[in-house]
Amino acid sequence: MARRERVVRMSVEQPLWHALTAYRVLTMLYAVLLAVFGRDRYDRPWVAIAFLVVMAAWTLGTLPKVAGAAACTKRFLGADLTLALVGILLTPLADFEAQHVDGPTLPSIWTAGSVLAFAIKGGWRWAAVASSFVAVANIIERGEPSRDTFHNVLLVWVASIAIGYVVEVARASERTLARALEIEAATRERERLARDIHDSVLQVLAMVQRRGTALGGEAAELGRMAGEQEVALRTLVSSGLLPTTRVSEDAAEGAVVRSVEVDDEPSGQADCDLRSLLAPHAGSRTSFAEPGAPVLLAPAAARELAAAVSAALDNVRVHAGENAQAWILVEDWPDEVIVTVRDDGPGIPEGRLAQAEGEGRMGIALSIRGRLRDLGGTAELISVPGQGTEVELKVPKVSRGKAGSAG
Repeated sequence: MARRERVVRMSVEQPLWHALTAYRVLTMLYAVLLAVFGRDRYDRPWVAIAFLVVMAAWTLGTLPKVAGAAACTKRFLGADLTLALVGILLTPLADFEAQHVDGPTLPSIWTAGSVLAFAIKGGWRWAAVASSFVAVANIIERGEPSRDTFHNVLLVWVASIAIGYVVEVARASERTLARALEIEAATRERERLARDIHDSVLQVLAMVQRRGTALGGEAAELGRMAGEQEVALRTLVSSGLLPTTRVSEDAAEGAVVRSVEVDDEPSGQADCDLRSLLAPHAGSRTSFAEPGAPVLLAPAAARELAAAVSAALDNVRVHAGENAQAWILVEDWPDEVIVTVRDDGPGIPEGRLAQAEGEGRMGIALSIRGRLRDLGGTAELISVPGQGTEVELKVPKVSRGKAGSAG
């Protein structure tokens, strides 16, 4: 059997890192262009040139550091913020009028990239600390800060904290979704095994109980024990917990669901003719009506649909009696396959299905509806007391789930 591993990444955080990478490059170019076109205002142009060269080299050399949360370490964040603060404080040395005229600092809006990196990496608390350092540096650089200075400082502070808070909320939501997928996968696995047990072990135990009771003697004791084991096994199937088939992880605080599946089908296996799987059910008490052309489905989907039909016929024999007449009708439509199983039994009293599920007898819920749901189809049961029961099974030609998933 081929073993394949599928990783589903749900993080909304990664696009933020990509946006930050682009932002740092663009704002670095913007700061350089500001210096080039405003070179006449610098009293010490060599200070501006030296800083911008270092900033450009740092920005381009550290692009891998802002590619994701794992690479963006605390040491890098500290060094990056230090460079931004140094650039702000060096501005008056390059431009003597900087403290008296509201103009851009040497790093300009590149500084916001450092604060945003703190916000994405550590949330709103880290963003508040980083933006506070930037605010202090701007106030020192201005000497006598103006209203515009306070406005810009407050804008960076509020924006960075808001982005950090949104990132924290997104991470919490992703972890919740990953856990929900894990629980959903475990539930489906439990139902799949419950169907298999119902179609084999439970039915054999029920048959042994009935036959043993009818034969009497030692066979009756064997039947009684089989009945006790059937009840115990039904209880286990109804409430037991099984290992999950998916594992949720926190990859650098981003949610990841890693799904490991076992592929029972050889790659490239041809579609299966559903008629060949249903034909053995035909007999003196079961009529089988089929199209003249092959009814092609994915092999796993065809087997699951045939198993659902078999479960429906088992219900006919158990509840309608050995002498009940059953009919199987297969319809092949362009986008779906419909199989109808009908009998002439007494029908199912209203509320009986809900009562059976409450007692742990989940043949309809698991062996039929559960199988069809996993295939992306539906199962509809229509029963009128005294007029028999009809089960309509619909499966799409391109099924999802375990039978037809491609990724």
